[in-house]
Amino acid sequence: MGKATGFLEFQREDGPVASEKDRVNNFKEFHARLPIAAQREQAGRCMDCGVPFCQAGLMIAGMASGCPLHNLVPEINDLVWQGRLEEAYKRLSITHSFPEFTCRVCPALCEAACTCGLHGDPVATKENEKAVIEYAFQNGLVKEEVPAVRTGKKVAVIGSGPSGLAAAQLLNRRGHEVTVYERKDRVGGLLRYGIPNMKLEKSVIDRRVKLMEEAGVKFVVNADVGGSIDAAELEKEYDAVVLACGASHPRDISAPGRDAKGIYFAVDFLGKVTKELLDSEFEKVPHELAKDKDVIVIGGGDTGNDCVGTCIRLGARSVTQLEMMPKPAECRLPGNPWPEWPRILKVDYGQEEAIWKFGQDPRVYQTTVKEFVKDKKGNLKEAVLVSLEAKKDEKTGRMNMVPVEGSEHTVPAQLVLIAAGFLGSEKYVTDAFGVETDGRTNVKTALGSYRTSKEKIFAAGDVHRGQSLVVWAISEGRGAAKAVDEALMGYSNL
Repeated sequence: MGKATGFLEFQREDGPVASEKDRVNNFKEFHARLPIAAQREQAGRCMDCGVPFCQAGLMIAGMASGCPLHNLVPEINDLVWQGRLEEAYKRLSITHSFPEFTCRVCPALCEAACTCGLHGDPVATKENEKAVIEYAFQNGLVKEEVPAVRTGKKVAVIGSGPSGLAAAQLLNRRGHEVTVYERKDRVGGLLRYGIPNMKLEKSVIDRRVKLMEEAGVKFVVNADVGGSIDAAELEKEYDAVVLACGASHPRDISAPGRDAKGIYFAVDFLGKVTKELLDSEFEKVPHELAKDKDVIVIGGGDTGNDCVGTCIRLGARSVTQLEMMPKPAECRLPGNPWPEWPRILKVDYGQEEAIWKFGQDPRVYQTTVKEFVKDKKGNLKEAVLVSLEAKKDEKTGRMNMVPVEGSEHTVPAQLVLIAAGFLGSEKYVTDAFGVETDGRTNVKTALGSYRTSKEKIFAAGDVHRGQSLVVWAISEGRGAAKAVDEALMGYSNL
């Protein structure tokens, strides 16, 4: 249970972070790790409290509380405290496919539900996890299992993001022959092209993919299933197909002037930056995409924050981030008690860097774009912004954000990045496989199931549950793998 008085003796300490001045000059990860002795003390703060919501993964008030993978957090923390990192890795790997991803990009649902966080700082579970998995890689402990016996069954996984990789990993371990199809030129899905390199260095993906290949998983890139590759042929060739192709239909902004040159969907922009970096082996930084431009990012979530940090690295003259909703409270309100996910103001790395460079938080709340203004050549030159206020819809009773009359004002803008979320699956893929979708265009399954309306076709990740977190995608991939295994073999030991 960690150290009996650990939460009293040790204050929370996070690993060192590079200064804004240093980190905005490159695309390298900037979070370092504590020495093992110091990390052990952080793990010693965990008391196996008896109410470990950290590992619950429950939906409370419509939000996740604790880890959806149900990692046994207190057990792992106790093993770290004792310095038994190899055993900690073995315990973690039972429930988790890719700790090296979540320890970098997860918002730490486990920590938000930590009992120590009720009246103080939560246990540093995310950094404890990073210490465990990096120790395991450094000491040759991470190995993909090569099955002793093959089942003779063939499974196609469409998409190589976290859900597709998790499904492929477990199905291969079970002995099925697994082929992963990825429409981009490199494996990883949104891990590769949706998350900037300074948040997740791509070598972290490559080392895991290499292990999976050595264990027998086949990867096919530049393979657009439903486009250049016929879905019907895959159904004939494989005993099962897992759709893990993400919720990649972005939400657009409907405003006059939307056709101006200089307006991009955020993930397309982030992917373009990453691709140019990878293609040049980080020798060429595509500064021309944002240098000396006034940038507006529409959307206040993680992707919007990534756009802010990326544009600062590309030399933007100014960056403004628009958020439709009101500014959150700085601490929990009575209506948002522990262990619910805390709906509070957070300052992420992109906002930190904008404050350092421009002297203020880039976020402007209760604001959206009313019109995009073009020059004579069709290039974006300005944006007309409008303030929003909450008003009750008399018919539905719902509160909607509506424009405030007379609040319009014009600001310079030569680059706009739309990070307003995603609407669900892409129609050409679901049509190609003939699967039913729900009202949100997610692939439809029975509650708690991964089986689609088509025999042999399963769904996992964002294409199934809608836009979500990497940790949820991994959980879905693991669940879908078990469902496929049961369908093929009549039972599953996954």
